[in-house]
Amino acid sequence: MLEEVKPVNLVQIEAARARLEGLGLFAPLVACDAAPPGKTVRLKLENLQTIGSFKIRPIGNAVLCRPRTDLCAGIYTTSSGNSALAVAWMARRLGIAATAIVPANAPEAKLEKLRRLGARIDMRSNDEWWNAIETGVLEDQRGVYIDAVRDPASLAGDATIGVEILSQWPDIEAILVPFGGGGLACGIACAVRALRPDVKIIACELSSAHPLKAAFEAGAPIQTAHEPGFVSGVGYGSVLPEMWRLAHSMIDEVITVSLAQVAEAIKFLVEHHRVVAEGAGALSVAAALSGEYAGTKVCAVVSGGNLDSPQLAAVLQGRVPA
Repeated sequence: MLEEVKPVNLVQIEAARARLEGLGLFAPLVACDAAPPGKTVRLKLENLQTIGSFKIRPIGNAVLCRPRTDLCAGIYTTSSGNSALAVAWMARRLGIAATAIVPANAPEAKLEKLRRLGARIDMRSNDEWWNAIETGVLEDQRGVYIDAVRDPASLAGDATIGVEILSQWPDIEAILVPFGGGGLACGIACAVRALRPDVKIIACELSSAHPLKAAFEAGAPIQTAHEPGFVSGVGYGSVLPEMWRLAHSMIDEVITVSLAQVAEAIKFLVEHHRVVAEGAGALSVAAALSGEYAGTKVCAVVSGGNLDSPQLAAVLQGRVPA
């Protein structure tokens, strides 16, 4: 097992904010048109970032923390899409090579973006890809490995979202966050616990793929059946063991929603806000609109917007994509 991930502090988070100045967008926080009765829901639109995802924050900070001399041989990551896009974007910005190790079911929309950014795509079987994530071992790669979840610099990059949300909405009660590898939820939680410990952090998962909920119920990470359907980047077989203690201590509650609810949330965002969210990005919106969380002032983090066109078309026709 890799080293247990520790919380990042405000010094690290503020350093990340300074480092990312001009690289990422101070994403808007907009009112949601269809909040359940008695609730105010606002949307943190990280899908509007340069690469269509919040990942520019953790990856950007992790790359910029490295001495430039270390990066000459290039950078690479294991990712189903958005982390790889951020690595490719940073590599092009710095004039270095990028490699994306992706699973066999990686969304075509993200693969096409990787090609346009000039990244080398290394496709592996889903099991081999997940094993590389769990172990952090890819001996056949050259360059610097960029970990979007477990690197303290990545966690600090994620945490900048929490700082922004608190500055945009001082009397917020809860932040709903999609849970995949855990970096986004735990990073935001690090900032919130330091600045506003009364604000709840609610992780959002699929009812058909919920490793964090299962871990909370079991008291430790366990292997779970997982059928994430069209939603990529979340719903892995297990919580990463080195993320477990941090997630367990930082996250207050886990809410699960169905694939149908996610599809409906994507459709709602397009029709009411002219915003395109990918499946994982709409998880928090689906959870917020479900009314399952009891709080009244809720922020839903829309983490990404890289959705395949056929999937978007299916959703707008009222169907759940295959």
